[in-house]
Amino acid sequence: MEVLQTIAGFGAHSGGTSTCTYDLLSAMHYIDCKVDLMTIQSIDLIGKGEAWIKALPNDAITPYGYSRNINRFLKQSDYDLYHTNGMWMHCNHATCATARQKDKPYIITPHGMLHPQAMKRSAWKKNIILSVGGANKDLKLANCIHVTCREEMNNYRNLGYKNPVAIIPNPFSAPLYLNEIENKRNLQRIGFLGRLYPYKKVDALIDAWISLGTAVKEAQLVIMGKGELKYEQMLKERVRQHGLRNVEFAGFVTGREKFERLASLTALCVPSDFENFGMIVTEALSVGTPVIASLGTPWEELNKEHCGYWVRNDVSTLAETINTVLNLPDDEICRMGENGKNLVRHKYQDTQVALMMKQLYEWILDGGKKPKFIYE
Repeated sequence: MEVLQTIAGFGAHSGGTSTCTYDLLSAMHYIDCKVDLMTIQSIDLIGKGEAWIKALPNDAITPYGYSRNINRFLKQSDYDLYHTNGMWMHCNHATCATARQKDKPYIITPHGMLHPQAMKRSAWKKNIILSVGGANKDLKLANCIHVTCREEMNNYRNLGYKNPVAIIPNPFSAPLYLNEIENKRNLQRIGFLGRLYPYKKVDALIDAWISLGTAVKEAQLVIMGKGELKYEQMLKERVRQHGLRNVEFAGFVTGREKFERLASLTALCVPSDFENFGMIVTEALSVGTPVIASLGTPWEELNKEHCGYWVRNDVSTLAETINTVLNLPDDEICRMGENGKNLVRHKYQDTQVALMMKQLYEWILDGGKKPKFIYE
């Protein structure tokens, strides 16, 4: 079984799409399922120089990322199955078109890019790519669409497409140093980690913090991440105007520092209007940190497994939930933390997710009994 995955950008600053793709493919190689990845070169390319990462010279032009090197590689390729990550770039359409030309099956992983809120951003460009750029045909003729949660499948079905959909979560790949990281909660901290964009609702989190007043005077709010400059400046100005000395803007964090900071939190807050999956949730749970996530995320499990809170993202609800968490006894925080670790261990471990993807590939190529996570 020879499989090629493709992705337009594979840099460390490309976001969660690149990270979860790398984690999945690393796990697939670990279980002896060989999959190549085609992308274009970047100065912060993810990985350790693995031979299966086919990073082409970066000749991409226009925001669409048109690349002759991608076209050439795909034309010369000979794989049994093609699988592209993303929706709106030349790399994605070229992969699907190549598969059809070679009469090979293909899979698309949209990574949340078909979410109603995501579709509203630069809607006119996306409509052009759908109607003229071939994306509609790519979706319609795909042998399967891979999504990470039921909500994403429902969003896809609401667009009118009828082809099979596989629900396979994003994998969590535990770094080697994870067991060395301790929960050093010498100070009560609520944290945010992610890109700073308006839909992430960090402003609502800050407003909730402001509304709590003296109730959080001994606690700290830590905002980790970079993003849209104007939005970030607005957030910092709001903090300055209210004279908040217990709010830290930590900037972009990654690697061991990221996990150590997550482990130091009383709880992580994910107040986004929407998240397709939210890798940061599994990362926080993996170090025993409870999570407060909005109803715009697919994380109802936080309530069911008693490892966090799945709540509305209005200011009053966020404030009430933060206040509840900060008043929990230490042993209850630890209990929730252990529940979160168990959830990640039993459902989101990278090798388990890799086995599901291997099953999907085998079902497409060989037929046989349909796995339970595939919906037709």
